[in-house]
Amino acid sequence: MLFYIIIAIVIIQRIVELVIAKRNEKWMRSQGAFEAGAEHYPIMVAMHIAFFISLLIEVLVLDRPLSPLWIPLLSIFLIAQVARVWCLASLGKFWNTKIIILPGADVVKKGPYQFIRHPNYVIVATELLVLPLIFNAYFTAIVFSILNIWMLSVRIPTEEKALKEVTNYKEKFGLKSGRSDV
Repeated sequence: MLFYIIIAIVIIQRIVELVIAKRNEKWMRSQGAFEAGAEHYPIMVAMHIAFFISLLIEVLVLDRPLSPLWIPLLSIFLIAQVARVWCLASLGKFWNTKIIILPGADVVKKGPYQFIRHPNYVIVATELLVLPLIFNAYFTAIVFSILNIWMLSVRIPTEEKALKEVTNYKEKFGLKSGRSDV
């Protein structure tokens, strides 16, 4: 029962986030924004859909039991959800699931962004690991954590390159020009 409740809430949350992202994208494009990394975005979406399918199959078909550590794992997951909302609220109209860049924009450095440059990616990595572990879905946890590392190795440099080229990103985060600051 807990599995169905959590999965339903997470799926509803993701749908709401996609609606917010679409609204934000429309506003940003009306201000002159462009998309960077469009070629990898469908792969990222497919990876996240495959994550939910894998989790459903592993838990339901393979009949995985609830982890004996489910309470602390669920606590970590819930903290990640609060942090996710904090990221969205901090970025406001600039938050998106795509890499949408508004040239000349003043980069947001508040909320969790004052501490690390990509807190939302840390949260996603946490979710992809912890959510399956709540239900002993080790295959899903391992495979999609590895896939996410690969995805972020493409996504973060793409995002940072675009931000450095057309915003005050380097100045805001005190970065030098060169490859070592990614």
